[in-house]
Amino acid sequence: MAETAAHPVSGKLVIRNIGLLLSGDLDRPILDADTIVCDKGLIVAVGKEKDCDTSLPATVIDARQTCVTPGLIDSHVHPVFGDWTPRQNQTGWIDSTMNGGVTTMISAGEVHLPGRPKDIVGLKALAITAQRAFDNFRPGGVKVLAGAPIIEKGMVESDFAELAAAGVKLLGEVGLGSVKAGYEAQQMVAWARKHGIQSTIHTGGPSIPGSGLIDKDVVLEADADIIGHINGGHTSLPEAHVCELCEKSSRAIEIVHNGNEKVAIAAAQMALQLKCPHRVILGTDGPAGSGVQPLGMLRMWSLLSSLGGIPAELVLCFATGNTARLRGLNCGLIEPGRAADFVFMDRAQHTAGRTLLDSLQRGDIPGIGMVVIDGIVRCGRSRNTPPATEVPVVV
Repeated sequence: MAETAAHPVSGKLVIRNIGLLLSGDLDRPILDADTIVCDKGLIVAVGKEKDCDTSLPATVIDARQTCVTPGLIDSHVHPVFGDWTPRQNQTGWIDSTMNGGVTTMISAGEVHLPGRPKDIVGLKALAITAQRAFDNFRPGGVKVLAGAPIIEKGMVESDFAELAAAGVKLLGEVGLGSVKAGYEAQQMVAWARKHGIQSTIHTGGPSIPGSGLIDKDVVLEADADIIGHINGGHTSLPEAHVCELCEKSSRAIEIVHNGNEKVAIAAAQMALQLKCPHRVILGTDGPAGSGVQPLGMLRMWSLLSSLGGIPAELVLCFATGNTARLRGLNCGLIEPGRAADFVFMDRAQHTAGRTLLDSLQRGDIPGIGMVVIDGIVRCGRSRNTPPATEVPVVV
């Protein structure tokens, strides 16, 4: 990838003296390694320092025995334009979320645009514009995968072919527009899938004017690729219906911050019981009526670890590697060839936890000491998390 103003590319980066390396991979969540070498924004080596080529680096980061994880991927956001959201009339929300460890965001629809067009020409134009704009602009360095049209009655297969040809790769939440019946959604989801566009369906009660209840039967019939906010956004389906969706569908199980926390735990535990934890992905569903949550992904990590009883290193995979694999992204895992997106963190100062993982399972969020995107340091000590006990340094 050539260097551009929008997407600068780093030189050789060496990260050394890592105390705990979480991979994002459910099969091997903790790596026996203390060094990462990157070049041109990609990981080229992971291992012990003596086994890695650390010569002639452009940048060296001493992790100072802190934890390094892949950058978090927020699977469910609602951006509009730039780093502003009209939903809460806030600017800088994406950069602020980067300070919460998020390096990639995936749009579930640009639904909060005032006067959002609902005619077919207009909705396609908005999706293409959003896709282009965020491809050219990364607030705080965050990769925002946007341009997710809300499908409406009257769309035909050629509309999806046109969107795909223009670079659109996502559908916004099915059910937020006029298409609410399972059979109608199923046809359009199938057209989208045929043309390489991934779909997400709204699950639960209405969230904004124009949306409505999407129950388990509609979700199953529509067969979208992602069961969007399975724990509701905001209002959840009955817990038994959510567990039934986990069992009867083979699609991704998306759990969000802005939903029912009790049901979030039930859905994650059901996925483990069904032996399909690889299907679980995490998001915030913000900005929303409940606001912007810069630490929403960290709070989900803590919630599922502490109250859900799921080992913290596994929950981290829900927020990174699982999402990357289910959505076909070249990030979210610490392995050669993946994007050099990292979060450096440590247990928060004065937490009762003896270690980072112990503190998460006690219900505390970590302190972030640095965020790196594409091999470039984007922030040092986070302005939003509690202060980390130890922080990395560029040497």
